[in-house]
Amino acid sequence: MLLLAEYGALFAASFLSATLFPFQSEAVLFGMLVSDRYSWWLLILVASLGNTLGSIANWFLGRFLTHFEGRRWFPVKRDKMAKAEGWYHRYGRWTLLLSWLPVIGDPLTLVAGVLREPLPIFILLVALAKTARYLAVGALSLGWL
Repeated sequence: MLLLAEYGALFAASFLSATLFPFQSEAVLFGMLVSDRYSWWLLILVASLGNTLGSIANWFLGRFLTHFEGRRWFPVKRDKMAKAEGWYHRYGRWTLLLSWLPVIGDPLTLVAGVLREPLPIFILLVALAKTARYLAVGALSLGWL
């Protein structure tokens, strides 16, 4: 039962780190990987799933909440949104492969929703990017890199 709670905490950390909240799931994953108490492939799966679902939440925010954009509480300011939109228009959906990057990745997933990127394509590209990042963290923890 305790392991389920720990995997759940990793899922929550991964989900939150993909949203516009500042959070770092890599450190949580790395710590769990080096502890040798968990299955490494299950940790990668849980982190990837949580992070991808967090990005899907951003997509939905962008898709359905843009009419609140001018409000003080809206999570992304217009200048940051315009910059991300510019990137997205210039390079297209392939920018979603950068969704794993700090600072620019989360706004890109929000912009993909604003610009109505088809959800299946969005999920595929984001899941690839997020899983690749967590595989790299896993390889580092195992001394493969």
